[in-house]
Amino acid sequence: PGCLLQILSYLGACDRLLKQGYEEGQVEEAMEMFQYSEKKAAEFLHLLAQFNDMGFQQNEIKEVLLLCGNQREKALEELVMK
Repeated sequence: PGCLLQILSYLGACDRLLKQGYEEGQVEEAMEMFQYSEKKAAEFLHLLAQFNDMGFQQNEIKEVLLLCGNQREKALEELVMK
């Protein structure tokens, strides 16, 4: 039963993130990266989109966000220095 609840929780989280307009592949990747923490995945996806809009490369953004633990200012500093 515990496993089923985890699956339902995961699907619910993915569904909520997809409804915010994020791509399915990105949602799944973010959920995996943050051990299925919807809050951290949402934070990551939000910052990823924000930095992407600023013109930074997606693979660089992902790397920096992981290193900086989703800290916006620190991540932005790292991206600008690259």
